[in-house]
Amino acid sequence: MNSAAHPEVRTASGAVRGRREAGSLVFRGIPYAQPPVGDARFMAPCPASRWDGVREAFAYGPPPPQEPFGPEDTTVDSTVTGDDWLTVNVWTPDVDEAARRPVMVWIYGGAYKFGSADDPAYDGGRLSRDGDLVVVTFNYRVGIEGFARIEGAPANRGLLDQVAALEWVRENIGAFGGDPDRVTVFGESAGAGSIAALLAMDRTRGLFRRAILQSFPGTFFSDELAVDIAGALAGQLELRPTAADLSGVDPRKLPEAGVALRGRMREYAHRWGAVAHTATPYAPVVDGEVLTRAPWEALASGAARGVELIAGHTRDEYRLFLLLGGLLGRVDDTRAATALSLFGPAPDAGRTYRAAFPGASAERLFELVHSDWLFRMPTVHLAEAHVAGGGRAHVYELTWPAPAGGGALGACHGLDIPLTFGVYDGVGALLIGPAPSAGTEALSARIRSAWAAFATGGDPGWPAYDTGRRLVQLLDTEPTVTAYPEEASRRLWEEHTFTTLPLTTS
Repeated sequence: MNSAAHPEVRTASGAVRGRREAGSLVFRGIPYAQPPVGDARFMAPCPASRWDGVREAFAYGPPPPQEPFGPEDTTVDSTVTGDDWLTVNVWTPDVDEAARRPVMVWIYGGAYKFGSADDPAYDGGRLSRDGDLVVVTFNYRVGIEGFARIEGAPANRGLLDQVAALEWVRENIGAFGGDPDRVTVFGESAGAGSIAALLAMDRTRGLFRRAILQSFPGTFFSDELAVDIAGALAGQLELRPTAADLSGVDPRKLPEAGVALRGRMREYAHRWGAVAHTATPYAPVVDGEVLTRAPWEALASGAARGVELIAGHTRDEYRLFLLLGGLLGRVDDTRAATALSLFGPAPDAGRTYRAAFPGASAERLFELVHSDWLFRMPTVHLAEAHVAGGGRAHVYELTWPAPAGGGALGACHGLDIPLTFGVYDGVGALLIGPAPSAGTEALSARIRSAWAAFATGGDPGWPAYDTGRRLVQLLDTEPTVTAYPEEASRRLWEEHTFTTLPLTTS
């Protein structure tokens, strides 16, 4: 059956049948690699097996094993069945191979420990329709399965999954009406961190032409730190951090080790430094093989000068984490001083931050230094490194405040997701509320238009960034191009070098 309502496409592995939904053609749950279980557990992804006949691509593949989202939620969902975690989903206006539409490939975030492409927030239909694009989302391994540095397995398996998905796009997207020579990767938070790693990896050359990094987190582990963290994770189950030991644990049960470590992270502060005070023990690892250099170093050397870049952040990145951690209205001077000491760019960060932000409350200083260390300054430094390496970068800051909560969340982390997709389920419901206002829809339309224009021709509609004028796009009710607005923070971090996070003691 190959009809307008149920189109069929032949991929390299076999034929798939999708369906028409709200004006788009949608294909869900197409394997791009074999299930990473059994003998393939903790290994690099292998190409998907071929199938005969026509495979129905109506439902998302099962999410990868993962920890729960909320900091207070300690229950790992072990009821999800199915091992086909490594699947892609495609939205396209039509399957005319001659159309050669721009392609946008989304990489989800989730602290490298949760997330999946079946999240309703990542529905690509509206972005595809309005931008005349082919939109792709996919699952990749997270947590211990994807990022723990364990003996007997390659590092950065989650990144290797992403490379495999992009290779699938390169080989197959033409059949869905996409142009394999005009691929843009875009992602938020850990998705943006993954893209930064992909930019630094030789094996991704030719897989994408443009990249959009939304709220890029600056955490990359040294190999020594990652090995030590893996030992602590496996130790929660009284196992060694080896593929042999961990393979004996059901994949759906393994995230319990991460949950068990969650409440004990600070016990390792003498070895892990600032990482022990964060919400996740996972990050890409500069292991010397899969990832040989931290992204700032790689980009400054020109490693990705041929890739056009958008990089940006929200103004109030850390406000969401204050809410989720129950800290809104509860940060005192002692807690702020500790944060400034741990995360600030110099030993005297407490003094310099107070001088740069006179009159700021303890909570405001706490929020600022976290926002700067984790998202805002790594993003700006990455754009500057790309420019220094001969590349072109466009920078933005989202300043529009989240409507939910009476504006208390400001322009917080994650707010760009519903605006990017024009979908208000998932995180959109939390930050925007049950129904978007006309102003919300107008801003979302502008962002989607800018992203689509960039994917199509490399110009999002505002000037490229340079270290002279430092022009950026402010995304708000009335978008404005101006000099980078977080100048006080930028100057505090101007001499700081972002690089891999070390193991502080043996």
